[in-house]
Amino acid sequence: MTMGAQDKLTLRPLGLWDPAEGEAAEGPRRLLAGGPLSFGHCEAVLRSDQGLRRAALSLPAIEAWAEEQTPGLGAEAAAILQRLSSPRGSLGGLTLERPRIMGILNITPDSFSDGGDRFDPEVAVRDGLAMLEEGADILDVGGESTRPGAAAISLEEERARVLPVVKGLVQAGACVSIDTRHAAIMQDAVAAGAAMINDVTALAGDPDSLAVAAAAEVPVILMHMQGEPRTMQQDPRYRHVALDIYDYLAERLEACAAAGIALERLVVDPGIGFGKTVAHNLQLLEQIAVFHGLGCPVLLGASRKSFIARLSHGEAPKDRLPGSLAAVLFALQRGVQILRVHDVAETAQAVAVWQAMMQAPSGFGATDKGHRALV
Repeated sequence: MTMGAQDKLTLRPLGLWDPAEGEAAEGPRRLLAGGPLSFGHCEAVLRSDQGLRRAALSLPAIEAWAEEQTPGLGAEAAAILQRLSSPRGSLGGLTLERPRIMGILNITPDSFSDGGDRFDPEVAVRDGLAMLEEGADILDVGGESTRPGAAAISLEEERARVLPVVKGLVQAGACVSIDTRHAAIMQDAVAAGAAMINDVTALAGDPDSLAVAAAAEVPVILMHMQGEPRTMQQDPRYRHVALDIYDYLAERLEACAAAGIALERLVVDPGIGFGKTVAHNLQLLEQIAVFHGLGCPVLLGASRKSFIARLSHGEAPKDRLPGSLAAVLFALQRGVQILRVHDVAETAQAVAVWQAMMQAPSGFGATDKGHRALV
């Protein structure tokens, strides 16, 4: 049997090790996206006309298993393993050797968590600069709410909201991302100095977005959203949520390549809370390492999302910090490189402690010499 048009293989790294554990592990292993985590096993999932086949496999066994399932699929397995382990390049001048924090600046009256807090451009710029001091690497400026049920606004209104803030932050030396689904706003914001584009429609919501993003020559974040903001939470459904979204993002990467946008400029975001139930969000978080198989950095935007309150005691958005940090740390253990958050200082502290723990020696024979300088 030859490989069919419907045969789709994905590999999800399992049992991710920190550096010390990886050194002690037996058997072949690879660094995940260049490190610091490493893996020696994957869950292989093959979808075909015969249904879904899964197996937990050591690295040496993966290509042979794939070839046995469908002749010709071994080469695809090798390609995915290469994408899983290849180091990620820099984005907008930022290396990804450590997790990067993207601070959220909503210049809106109606965002779900902080609507109205920064509607004044001067306040937004002031708060953005404070986020930089607190540890943000990127400031994500958005002028249109995409919360569930949100209505669209005019381009003129969005432009008036975001451009003064983009200009003010760029003049202060910030790395700014423009959060928009409209090509005209992307173009104007990049002209004003924005160093990234963040699109909740993955450059599919505006027919001019692909061309504008290609011409802009800046990194682009491609997010998955089922439906559109006004309707996305009305009974969202998937066959296999992580796999369905993986396929969608793979298709958007292909569309970007056809438009002249290199893979090195792209970031994927599975879109926590955008057309997903609580169960969908939990599955995405648990399986988020699969998206490294697309070959580009992965972003998580779970900050203050409603699923946190639904799993807890119904807390208001600004009272969801502990749950937001739990999601951040869970994602870091699966190699996520960019964290989009409201609470920058608290996230930066959590990331700093996580990094230190990742670098700690493992085992009872370890020396404490490397830690005396931190006392």
